[in-house]
Amino acid sequence: MARKKKEILFYAGTIISCLIAMTVIVIAALLVYDRIRGEKEDATEALGHAEAIMYSAEDMDRLLADAVEEAEERTRSEVAEAILTQIESGLSAGDSVVSTLRPLYPDNLVVVSSGRYWFVPINEQLKLHNLKQENLEVLESGEMQYVEDGQVVSKKGIDVSKHQGAIDWSRVAADGVEYAFLQLGYRGYGTGEVLLDSTFEDNIKGAKAAGIKVGVYFFSQAVSEEEALEEAEFVLTHVAPYALDYPVVFDVEKVSDPKARMNQLTVEERTQVALTFLNRIKEAGYTPMLYANMEMLGVLIDIAAFEEFDKWFAYYDNQIYFPYEYAVWQYSEKGSVDGINGDVDLNISFKEW
Repeated sequence: MARKKKEILFYAGTIISCLIAMTVIVIAALLVYDRIRGEKEDATEALGHAEAIMYSAEDMDRLLADAVEEAEERTRSEVAEAILTQIESGLSAGDSVVSTLRPLYPDNLVVVSSGRYWFVPINEQLKLHNLKQENLEVLESGEMQYVEDGQVVSKKGIDVSKHQGAIDWSRVAADGVEYAFLQLGYRGYGTGEVLLDSTFEDNIKGAKAAGIKVGVYFFSQAVSEEEALEEAEFVLTHVAPYALDYPVVFDVEKVSDPKARMNQLTVEERTQVALTFLNRIKEAGYTPMLYANMEMLGVLIDIAAFEEFDKWFAYYDNQIYFPYEYAVWQYSEKGSVDGINGDVDLNISFKEW
């Protein structure tokens, strides 16, 4: 808690300094104008006529210096109180430090990674989405949907793996699920062994029989381009018998175990590994897509390198914060769907393939 307080004070001080600097310039200019006007009126009254009053460079420097000093005194306490009140309000409401800081840095992506706060400038040259917060509806069930002109334009989806066990896909379809991303396989983050998800065959057959559109994902722990190609070829082999409706996804995640093999890569290495997989899938005629969360997209890979690829964004919140374009949003890992025992990931997509 003490550490958090120090962090809050540090960021608050930085924010306050920046805002004060901008505010002081505006107020100082107004003060200079008021003083010039006041001195001109005094001089005019004394002289009895309305001749223009001339000011030397030294006079203007004096007026500006006095105005800046007065403006700093006037605004510092007001700005400091406003910012600290906003921070206190957010934390008192139970918001995290990062959630409280984000509105104060509109031109940056505020990300927590490895116990540090990162303030990443938003790159306006990249594709930005046009999603609007007011169009996002959160239902009583906790499900989300995106509405435009009174019509729901998003698609309801889930993603599943062996962790969901046996699934009754007809009941899943009846619950309104339109598509599902199925884990095809994964590489062990410790052993490095490539394995097929034990439920993949049953899931893809069951989902398609129920009329649910399907895509697949592979949980990667590749540490080289060669391993990324191995994973891509593994996926291509196992999807060959089936027609896919949605993309083939490269799932790149930071594993909680600090010794996990992919955690050791640099940003450049991790980026190249992902590109190798995605490009191979594209060459094979499938639609490739990248799955990643805020930390990964913000600081652990070079997001600019993936402009041509669709993105599946994992962010468990109901606020539209991430600025860059993404096709699918995984917004919950605690969802409930009829036909599935236990929790399941919930998604909405903003396009169809």
